[in-house]
Order: sequence, then structure tokens, then C-alpha cells
Amino acid sequence: MIYSSHRKRTHLPGGYFHLEEEKTKTRVSGYGHGDHIKLKDEYGNIWRGSATRNPDNSVVYRFRDSQGRTLTGVSENVVVTLRDEKGQTWKGFID
Repeated sequence: MIYSSHRKRTHLPGGYFHLEEEKTKTRVSGYGHGDHIKLKDEYGNIWRGSATRNPDNSVVYRFRDSQGRTLTGVSENVVVTLRDEKGQTWKGFID
């Protein structure tokens, strides 16, 4: 067995999310890692989603609510940029 002094990145992407839609200033926040992320907006809608890490270390996020609306986007570090099905931009960060 070969051992390495470098630790591979094994933790799942996620954390505590703070997002805001640029035009209407609607806020979404929540917590989760990997395939189990749950966000809640200020109107009480629940957004469930997942995060997958790409080989270039960026993370792709996909969210869907009970009404069929979607949010998808990419994060490079702690800054997240998402778009909904209408083309509205959601920006925020992850703690």
C-alpha cells in the first residue's frame, strides 16, 4: 500500500448557505452537504438540492422546490452564483 503525506479532499461540498436574488432581493438560506442540502426562502418555500465537486475543484449546485422551480449554478470557493429557470441571478456565499 502506498501512503502519501498529502491529504486528498474527501469532505463533501456544502455548509451554511446565504443567497439573495439580485432583482427582487428575495433571500434563501439553509444548511447541508453533498446530496442533502435544504434551503428555505423568506416565503416558507423549501428548496432541496445537491452539490457535486468537479475535477477543477469547482462545485455544481442544483436545487428544486415543491412547485418545480429550479436553481442551478457553480461555486469556485465560498462565493455561489446560481440562475433560476427565468434567468434571474442569485448570488451569495457559504459559511
